[in-house]
Amino acid sequence: MSAVLVAAVQATPVFLDRAGTVDKVVELTAKAAAEGAGLVVFPEAFVPTYPDWVWRTPAWRDGVFYEALEREAVTVPSASTDRMGEAARAAQAWVAVGVNELVGGTLYNTLLYFAPDGALAGRHRKLIATGGERTIWGQGDGSTLPVFDTPFGRLGGLICWENYMPLARAALYARGIDVYLAPTWDTSDCWLATLRHIAKEGRVFVIGANSFLRGTDVPGVLPGRDDLYGDEDDVLSRGGTAIVGPDGTVLAGPLYGEEGVLYAEIDRRTAALSRREFDPVGHYSRPDVFGLTVDVAPRPAATFLGEGAPGEQTRPVTDRQPPR
Repeated sequence: MSAVLVAAVQATPVFLDRAGTVDKVVELTAKAAAEGAGLVVFPEAFVPTYPDWVWRTPAWRDGVFYEALEREAVTVPSASTDRMGEAARAAQAWVAVGVNELVGGTLYNTLLYFAPDGALAGRHRKLIATGGERTIWGQGDGSTLPVFDTPFGRLGGLICWENYMPLARAALYARGIDVYLAPTWDTSDCWLATLRHIAKEGRVFVIGANSFLRGTDVPGVLPGRDDLYGDEDDVLSRGGTAIVGPDGTVLAGPLYGEEGVLYAEIDRRTAALSRREFDPVGHYSRPDVFGLTVDVAPRPAATFLGEGAPGEQTRPVTDRQPPR
């Protein structure tokens, strides 16, 4: 099988409610599967919501919102990941879900990949948060830049403005990616142009998924809610979900101003054939001029500083490889 029907989900999370939002993941995965989808893609940080307030409040003044986000974040593994995996198994589909992942006292912006057998195939943690997001999320490392072999091609992706990191894109191209996921919160007019550029540059299919969220979707019980989201016409995210082919052609979308699921049939042979003309990691890569190094070693969040030279890292706290 080289072709697959893909579903790009534009939905409204149940704001800061992990169980309620996971329910939506399960429901919408089943809906997409009923249409024949073999790949279902959800937005950035969908569970339990993208922390939009970082763009509206002074840094570190978001205590009640952050506490709720941490409380409702996803740990891996957990009952929540089990439920999403079961949804993928029931759908017999690949499912990618953006979550706020909690590890110890740190949150990560993470994209989870579930295989058709329900297993958690892997995860990607956003390498660097953007602007105000840095008060919320930690940084991922090169160990979570996976690409997965599927019957419809090699699958992987980057989150939101990581897609503006040329070397991050190049790292995925170098791994032979065919189907490139780009979940986001960006609703700007130029985001569609970004998706089209990546598709044509990498000769890949690009699936961009975004949330649709209004001020009225933020529960009134949150202290300070009315100060941030009091306007009934306030739209936090208008969407912009789209599916783009490897020549930059828009196959579905963009979808704005409502929830919905976009569908398109993609065929990896189309991507492969397009690389005859332009292959960014083949005959167009000029390895005699350029080189790419990707450090895929896991990086512990902390190291023990023992006796010795100031700042000398003498022992890692975890069993993982310490920073060089």
